[in-house]
Amino acid sequence: MSENNFPKLHNAMWPGIVGKGESDSEPMIELDTMLDLTANAEVDGVKFDGVDLFLYSPHVDIDISDDGIKALAEKISAKGLEIGSVVAPVWFDASAMGDEAHRSAWLDAVRKSTKIASRLRELGVRPNGIIRVDSAASVTDWDKDPKGNTSLIAQTFREAGKIAQASGERIAAEGEICWGGMHSWKHMINLLEETAMPDVVGFQADMSHTLLYTLGENAEEHRIVPDEYNWEPEVFHEAMKTLTNALRPWTIDFHVAQNDGSVFGSGNHEKTGRHCVATDPKGKLNIARDSGYWLRDGNGEVTKAMRHICWDGCMFSNDVMTKQQTWNDILAAMIEVRNNHGWSE
Repeated sequence: MSENNFPKLHNAMWPGIVGKGESDSEPMIELDTMLDLTANAEVDGVKFDGVDLFLYSPHVDIDISDDGIKALAEKISAKGLEIGSVVAPVWFDASAMGDEAHRSAWLDAVRKSTKIASRLRELGVRPNGIIRVDSAASVTDWDKDPKGNTSLIAQTFREAGKIAQASGERIAAEGEICWGGMHSWKHMINLLEETAMPDVVGFQADMSHTLLYTLGENAEEHRIVPDEYNWEPEVFHEAMKTLTNALRPWTIDFHVAQNDGSVFGSGNHEKTGRHCVATDPKGKLNIARDSGYWLRDGNGEVTKAMRHICWDGCMFSNDVMTKQQTWNDILAAMIEVRNNHGWSE
């Protein structure tokens, strides 16, 4: 067993919400249930260190009071967990690429999220983490004016960066093929470069979502692997090196995940990378190995850039998500990642 104790191992709470709660989807899973499943997971005496939160009802109301924030901190701490990154609910009646009203609503979500995140840090339950955002714009709408829309998103991201920076926080944009201006690795880099706040606004890599960047999903012109590609190891390796060498310098938050190479959506969530459980035999990723593309530099040295890493697995069935073994298996995969690419302090 490795003696590495960094990065800390977190579990995402938003899989209990994302893709659920609509008339054609399963019910949401309460935060208390997600916390219990996380706290009860254990592998050879090792447990999860913390959780990452979605600041959206019914888990966490974005307009939560200060007393509510304190109660949330106490609840999570009582389960032996810390809090890491938080997801700003920027998608609802808002867009980083919209008109003034939509952009104002987008920034308001960031402003409220920053207040919650910084207060949790003041309370001593959040030692590290970022505030996650997306453009909240469709690829189709972005494609009507790529240059102008990227500039507009960058302008909004800069404003978000100023809000976060004032409270000692950072913003991370997740690479996911369903968000306009962020739907390919080159578009993502262009957006971050135009935002031009590298110390404040960076990239969140999700192993599952970013894998689709290599396939050119929604941006065929930026496909890295050849058309006749059948997941040959040497081709996969070169594609991942190209991808991560380009995006790693911007990466400030990392999600461990599994993907079967297909896309999926449920409820009101648009189609994007399909998360799989850690043990899915159809998974295209070797989780323990392939995390290293992000957690080690081009010379193979551990970067220590992320103080915590988080498992992300959205749109699993409630039957799968409420089985304790699911989370034990996920924790086992996370431990392997830390054994292979972590460090000790």
